[in-house]
Amino acid sequence: MDSYLSDEHRIFQQQFRRFCQKEIAPLVEEAERSQAFPKHLFSLMGGMGYLCVRYPESFGGAGADKITDVLLREELSRVCQGIATAWSGHSHLATYPIYKWGTAQQQEHYLAPAIQGAKIGAFALTEPDAGSDTKALRTQAALVDGRYRLNGSKTFITNAPIADYFLVAAYTDRSRGYHGISLFVVDADTPGLSVRKLDKEGIRSSDTGEVVFDNCELGTESLLGAREGTFNLIMETLSEGRVGVAANMVGVAQAAYEAALRYAKERSQFGQPIGKFQAISHKLADMHTNIRAARLMVLAAARLIDQGRPCILEASTCKLFASETAVNVAREAIQIHGGYGIMSEFPVFRYLRDALVYTIGEGTSEIQRNIIAKQIGL
Repeated sequence: MDSYLSDEHRIFQQQFRRFCQKEIAPLVEEAERSQAFPKHLFSLMGGMGYLCVRYPESFGGAGADKITDVLLREELSRVCQGIATAWSGHSHLATYPIYKWGTAQQQEHYLAPAIQGAKIGAFALTEPDAGSDTKALRTQAALVDGRYRLNGSKTFITNAPIADYFLVAAYTDRSRGYHGISLFVVDADTPGLSVRKLDKEGIRSSDTGEVVFDNCELGTESLLGAREGTFNLIMETLSEGRVGVAANMVGVAQAAYEAALRYAKERSQFGQPIGKFQAISHKLADMHTNIRAARLMVLAAARLIDQGRPCILEASTCKLFASETAVNVAREAIQIHGGYGIMSEFPVFRYLRDALVYTIGEGTSEIQRNIIAKQIGL
């Protein structure tokens, strides 16, 4: 990994690790219990330059590279994936399209405050009947007398209950197929918009909700980039996001591995620490090996992004491998803990719940395999 990380990267990683331990770790237990993200973290992290780190200083960002982003993600997820999910939904999904294609007015009104943590964003794509199949979206925005009328519903939307604005994917012209899907920036207080908070088993400290749009009237200034047909931007956003999610899963896997290794050294049976038994030591050796491989895959994909090179294949392979590695490592961590692995006083079951979310979220493992197969010519 030395070839990927500069001295500046390592310094940042250590600084952010200390921040996570001091400011975030003490909040995790209550956030998980209440299923509520500690909202003050947005302004705190924004003020310290830890929010939306990829955007240029001209917008108030840190101007960091993708490798810095994945290092931050790993450290954040190592402490709590639910909190990392809320950060990710805001810092990438709900802001990247505005940065790439937003008008100057949209960037000033939404992106700049989002980078500061003054506004919280959510990316509204998934629907009850449209997950992996984006073309099946039912939400539509019809242009009537110079204004758009937005109708439809979204589900599993990260940050929805606490969002100040939504990036909403909707059809503006069904006759164009995928290319008739557009993005809108919609304020949370828009008449006709309602949110219902969802109860879930994984990433509990991330607020997740269902959003309904009932004849929401939007001015043309709400159309992202003042142009219809932004499906390619949605795909670009998701592709880069997969590299980030893979880094999140490396963090979850690392946390589960560290908990298992610590327990294997402390727990004694038959007169010796259980880590001395080959059955346990081999599990830990495999966990370490697969985490290292996943981390290197993430760093390689991040470097491609920093170089401005295509990384569709690399994004899907690292997302697939890292998410499934996190599930497997967390599962083995529970096994090593034995009965204590399913007790709430130990964190390993939380790691498994959180990892399972991301063999589904941001592109299921099956969808990643479809993308990989297509990229290798099948």
